[in-house]
Amino acid sequence: MIGKLSGTLLEKNPPQILLDCHGVGYEVDVPMSTFYHLPASGERVSLLTHFVVREDAQILYGFATAPERDAFRQLIKISGVGPRTALAVLSGLSVNDLAQAVSTQETGRIVKVPGIGKKTAERLLLELKGKLGVDLGLPAGAARSDAQADIQQALMALGYNEKDATAALKALPAEVGVAEGIKLALKALAK
Repeated sequence: MIGKLSGTLLEKNPPQILLDCHGVGYEVDVPMSTFYHLPASGERVSLLTHFVVREDAQILYGFATAPERDAFRQLIKISGVGPRTALAVLSGLSVNDLAQAVSTQETGRIVKVPGIGKKTAERLLLELKGKLGVDLGLPAGAARSDAQADIQQALMALGYNEKDATAALKALPAEVGVAEGIKLALKALAK
């Protein structure tokens, strides 16, 4: 019903903002990724929106980009995932990070989002498979091979954090095997 709002930003109280559109103030809930890119209060802003009508409330959700809104709409289609949970996912992960997690089926990245447990994360990955990724602008080749995913998990099991493990993966040849990849990554991390 309401697809876009343009007006003056009056208030910013995470995760909600107040947007004045020609004398009408709209309370809009936004993910933190959108919130961080908002201008100062008193400045003009334009947001794409998704309007949710429930028995007890009518709530507007706002997004800076179309892919963000599209990801939100895909998330709320999943059984057990409501608008608040979808907003939490988009606040904890960028659309590209979410698409990459779906492409590589990494539950570890999704369970880091507050309010998302292992079962919900697995359901998200299953339901979103084929719906996120290429559609949302994930660069070709961003999805890692199974061998690289196994290497990263092995490094993390050995106590390395995700950032270091990912950095070590980038230094590896593209089609390296798991055993050889782990050896090379450990050598690189030891330096």
